[in-house]
Amino acid sequence: MKQPDTLLEIEDLHTGFELDDGTVRAVDGVDLTISRGEVLAVVGESGCGKSVMARSVLRLVDKPGRITGGHIRVHGDDGVVDMVTAPGPDLRAVRGRKVAMVFQEPIASMSPMHTLGNQIGEALILHGEATKAEARTRVVELLRRVGIAAPERRVDEYPFQMSGGMLQRAMIAMALSCGPDLLIADEPTTALDVTTQAQILDLLRELRRDTDMAIMLITHDLGVAAQLADRIAVMYLGSVVESGTTDTVLGSPRHPYTRALLRSVPKLGSRSRERLRPVRGMVPGPYARPPGCPFHPRCDEFMAGRCDATVPRAVPAPLPDGAKGTDGTVSCLLYGADSVPPQKGEPAA
Repeated sequence: MKQPDTLLEIEDLHTGFELDDGTVRAVDGVDLTISRGEVLAVVGESGCGKSVMARSVLRLVDKPGRITGGHIRVHGDDGVVDMVTAPGPDLRAVRGRKVAMVFQEPIASMSPMHTLGNQIGEALILHGEATKAEARTRVVELLRRVGIAAPERRVDEYPFQMSGGMLQRAMIAMALSCGPDLLIADEPTTALDVTTQAQILDLLRELRRDTDMAIMLITHDLGVAAQLADRIAVMYLGSVVESGTTDTVLGSPRHPYTRALLRSVPKLGSRSRERLRPVRGMVPGPYARPPGCPFHPRCDEFMAGRCDATVPRAVPAPLPDGAKGTDGTVSCLLYGADSVPPQKGEPAA
């Protein structure tokens, strides 16, 4: 349900890859919303579809992948653009200007043949935000804004002359160049040392505070999500299995997968000989999706004849400790998710 301050609305999104061995359902019916100025963390194990979902928002899924269904509505003062069906000019008006993305590996996302100034300034020139002469001055300001020392010199340097942390800052500067309403940050702290990770998170927190920019944070690190996010969406095999406020999802998780993820995280102050409890089993292969609930082969609360036969639907998730009301959604038969009627055009489970 769209709220007045909704910025991004993802409805029943499906993205698949047609390969020789069959179809990979990388994103399988995702529903998400992001409001202006909020931080939503999308978490889950590697291979659960987080990055493909994020790339789908800007229609940047590499072939043979393609969006096969659903809606991705970007709301703005000048109307609503559905990225699934938008023509080229509307896509270009949204990319960079309204929604920008920081990719997972900055060294692979930047050209080694062009300087930082040329690459960051290109977006400003493309969107008519600055002339070529003005772009250099704006880039220097952006590099300074994201905490890169000596920006007047760095603007003429190439990506291979910079450390991983500086490259990540440069990628953030590129994403910020046209003042987007939403920044999608795909694993922005991966492969960085602990100190640099903290600096990048501080930078994102500061940018959100100063510009009221919304952030979709893609991460497998629950600690990062806890530090930055207002709300969390937990993904498994292409679907959101639980969503809610950060305090509720991390403090009183409802879905068995979320609880298993939290048990697998090392805890400060635990005894040195205490064994970690990894999530039981393995993520199924792309061509071996289990019937029914996709998590049931690994679930400690598996109910034979139900979990392996019925695909649970998202239902309002109860508040913890018996409090009245709901917070977010949960897709689990423990919460009566099998009682929800099929959507229009879908067969009954």
